[in-house]
Amino acid sequence: MGTEFIARQNKPHAVFIPFPAQSHIKAMLKLAKVLHYKGFHITFVHFEINYRCLLESRGPNSMDGLPDFRFEFIPDGLPPTDTLVGPHLGLLSKSILDGDYLAPFSDLISKLNDSSFSNVPSVTCIVSDGFLSNFTIEAAEEHGLPIAIFFTLSASGFMGFDQIRVLAERGLLPLKDENFQKNGYLDQVVDFIPGMKNMRLRDFSTCGTQAKSTDEHGFRIAAEPTKKSREAPVLILHTFDALEPELLDTISSMFRAAYFIGPLQLHLNQIQQNGLRSIGCNLWKEEPECRQWLNSMTPNSVLYVNFGSVTWLTTEQLIEFGMGLAKSNHPFLWIIRPDMVVGGSAMLPPEFMEETRERGFISSWCPQEEVLNHPSVGGFLTHCGWGSTIESISAGVPMLCWPFIGDQPTNCRYACVEWGVGMEIDYDVNRDDLAELVREFMEGKKFKELKNKAMEWKLLAEEATSPKGSSSLNIEKLINDILLSGKSMF
Repeated sequence: MGTEFIARQNKPHAVFIPFPAQSHIKAMLKLAKVLHYKGFHITFVHFEINYRCLLESRGPNSMDGLPDFRFEFIPDGLPPTDTLVGPHLGLLSKSILDGDYLAPFSDLISKLNDSSFSNVPSVTCIVSDGFLSNFTIEAAEEHGLPIAIFFTLSASGFMGFDQIRVLAERGLLPLKDENFQKNGYLDQVVDFIPGMKNMRLRDFSTCGTQAKSTDEHGFRIAAEPTKKSREAPVLILHTFDALEPELLDTISSMFRAAYFIGPLQLHLNQIQQNGLRSIGCNLWKEEPECRQWLNSMTPNSVLYVNFGSVTWLTTEQLIEFGMGLAKSNHPFLWIIRPDMVVGGSAMLPPEFMEETRERGFISSWCPQEEVLNHPSVGGFLTHCGWGSTIESISAGVPMLCWPFIGDQPTNCRYACVEWGVGMEIDYDVNRDDLAELVREFMEGKKFKELKNKAMEWKLLAEEATSPKGSSSLNIEKLINDILLSGKSMF
């Protein structure tokens, strides 16, 4: 009998807990929906800061869930806020490393297992974000439960975080002083990372290349969780076999079991979600008007611009991006979060508004996958977060890349060099250079080359998520071999 038809009376119960950032929540929620379709009762656990943000953005009933898909939260000790950018996310990541989240998370599992308190099935497994493994692995051991560690990253992104420790041991990181950011030091080639060829030092996580000490929580949030995850029996990555074959072989040799299950949205596209369609995870309210505007544009004409949920710009960078888009003479849809500009508001000069009135649309947030799959969208100017990158690959949309933080430089390097679907923007963005690059990216021979390659990867992603594809088979193995085993495997 397939896992789609697990008997209700024997319903397994998976507890999901994501790292409190938009892309992590989104990927974990997608996997939770897939497991729900396969017959699991789901408890999805937020940190309190995100729970409050979701109630604010999606409405007071948005966390009600369904009888067999419930939401809970654990306290994080942070004050109420309307933003996760900057100090709040930094404080929370530091708190995750040094705080005591084992007790509240373990108490929640005990509460769910208490028949006098709840009529839900007993918890049978945990699916934890890899960046929370410092306490979730211990909780799984304490309760005798199987646990799967899900890094919502590419294989290259995971390895880039994991090898930060090795780069430090070899004396390459942390940087001796800020001059090393500018004197060419970061351009040296690193040729000793298994499965990764011709990587420059600057292509690794900014958690390592921008840290001044291995004691900084930015360095530690990259190095410690990947090391801790080796204690878990199972690793999950949001990638697929054809995309990173050499790295997947390397990573598979590092863990007792490793499952590569992406792109998750393509799995969801094939199943009946029923009431789950109303369950979302956007921390900002979507503005649907952009869809109507896209409907008025010609195919492949629009450049979609979105720097994600945690990238922030200076006022000067915002203006340079804006005037570069204006000078490019291309239509664009630009997502500007209310909290995207550091220490100020997202105000653009009057000449920008005048020049782009007929061909530009600005929104505070949008349904990204729907936008990427719209026929009028020809390219994506992105920060190269992995969620955005794999969504763009799934839609067959080439990328103009401006990496900012974390694994984004690694994703950028692979998109531009290994996969041939991207072009990189210099970090010190200049309006004239950007306008020229947008024209090159969106027009003529270069666009055709990038678009053709992006469509090739889209087809391979669809093949991986077909019923007999590698990612679909990996999900079945993950469920049957691990999540339904009832064994802690420690």
